Amino acid sequence: MKKKINKLLTKKQQEIYSEIGKKDWFILILHGAKRSGKTQLNNDLFLRELIRVRKIADMEKVEKPQYILAGFSKSTIYQNVLIELSSKYGIDFKFDKLGNFTLCGVYVVQVGHGKVDGLGRIRGMTAYGAYVNEASLANEQVFDEIRSRCSGRGARILCDTNPDNPEHWLKKEYIDNPTDRILSYKFTIFDNTFLDKRYLQSTIETTPAGMFTERNIYGNWVSGYGMVYKDFDSTIHFINDLRFKNFKRYIAGVDWGYGHYGAIVVFGITENNEYIMIDEVAETQKEIDWWANEAKKLDEKYPRLVFYCDSARVEHIDRFINDGLDARLASKKVIEGIEQVAILYKTCRLFIFEPIAKRFKEEIYSYVWKDNTSTDQVIKEYDDVMDAMRYAIYTDMKDSGGKIKTFRGDFI
Repeated sequence: MKKKINKLLTKKQQEIYSEIGKKDWFILILHGAKRSGKTQLNNDLFLRELIRVRKIADMEKVEKPQYILAGFSKSTIYQNVLIELSSKYGIDFKFDKLGNFTLCGVYVVQVGHGKVDGLGRIRGMTAYGAYVNEASLANEQVFDEIRSRCSGRGARILCDTNPDNPEHWLKKEYIDNPTDRILSYKFTIFDNTFLDKRYLQSTIETTPAGMFTERNIYGNWVSGYGMVYKDFDSTIHFINDLRFKNFKRYIAGVDWGYGHYGAIVVFGITENNEYIMIDEVAETQKEIDWWANEAKKLDEKYPRLVFYCDSARVEHIDRFINDGLDARLASKKVIEGIEQVAILYKTCRLFIFEPIAKRFKEEIYSYVWKDNTSTDQVIKEYDDVMDAMRYAIYTDMKDSGGKIKTFRGDFI
């Protein structure tokens, strides 16, 4: 029996599984590094909780006990929870017209907690428990409503989350205030002893320095501080010769500006998936006619150039399109985009052609994290070329599958 358990659960997971079974708790929070095993454990605990709820309901003669399964969206619930359970245990989920399902005799209501409109699905219900996946991404008002809805006899709430800003409400109000009813356990990536050693080593080597390493490897709730791109090294990432670079395609990032700098940056992408910034236009006090003319010059210079544009000025994007340019909306997720650019610096897949990088040089060392805030933010100064770079790289990587080939040949 012990050997079988050792194949299913890590030592850390077994310890938590055993320990919480001896306590009468209300909220359990598993938090820490990515790929550390916290969600896999919560998925198993979710099944155990449903079996427990069914027994309580039988004692109370409740025919259809309800349980809340919450995630940022229904698609993330499906990806993080349902597919994993189906693959591991062969569970075939049968959804009703509301997108809910019955499992172990318990009616499970799916709720998206990322937006306030998720409240409508649970208002008025009496739940015998909840499983909140990616809890730090939850709207606090929705989380509070989930907690208040868990009023059935013996109700419990399972939570798992990656670390976030140390001022986040989940940490300050729950993790930092443990009681007999609020339990929390921290995970590092090293707790997941099932991880392939090669994958683990590659992950460590390719995770950007600073905040991303502290959170994604060691599971610490830390804020960003100082320079955003800590792995940038002018002796490595500046290049001065493009003669031996063969570009397979070209992309551009566009950050609109007038009182502050506007910027267009162009990247050539090589056969080895290196991103090389080969052109930069950055100016203030310029109207859209001027920007459209500069964009057309770049379009003539670089074949099949795609412009990923800041969505703040949709009318400017329309102008580009009307002028025959391939202009598209950029993905503006800040932290995800910064992390992707930082990975490219870390893995030596992002280079800057120094002769053209006038505004880049003014921004790179002054692009810093904002202090004393409850959310991860960069100071909105010296960020125009940085934003344009992020728009181009992050959106292009999403459109092309989002995989970076590292210098060791691994994919992340």
